[in-house]
Amino acid sequence: MDAYGIPVPLIPGLRGSASLTVTDADTAIAMGSGDVPVLATPRLLALLEEATVEALAGYLEPGNTSVGMRVQIDHLAPTRTGRHVSAEALLELVDGRRLTFSAKATCGDREIASASITRVVVESEPFLEQD
Repeated sequence: MDAYGIPVPLIPGLRGSASLTVTDADTAIAMGSGDVPVLATPRLLALLEEATVEALAGYLEPGNTSVGMRVQIDHLAPTRTGRHVSAEALLELVDGRRLTFSAKATCGDREIASASITRVVVESEPFLEQD
């Protein structure tokens, strides 16, 4: 939305970010995705998706939201508890309601993940009525 509350079109180039400090609750052990005390891939994916949602904040029309559709992630390196992780997402392609992002996560100067994430814009109420 612009300063007057008018929706701004979704265009490539929108950016979002998110971060976390890895805790025991974020580990593969806690999430059931492995047996080592490092950042779990599902938690890392959630952080990357959080960055895509942040990129869209204020740009969707009232009553609309975006939902995850497709993810391709490369988890490149382990990250121990206590370390700070930053995620960034860039809207690369707008194809109707489909939005494709490139995303990456870093810990210090090390890239720990890269991903391609597709989200779809939907009307919230009708979407929630589906079952």
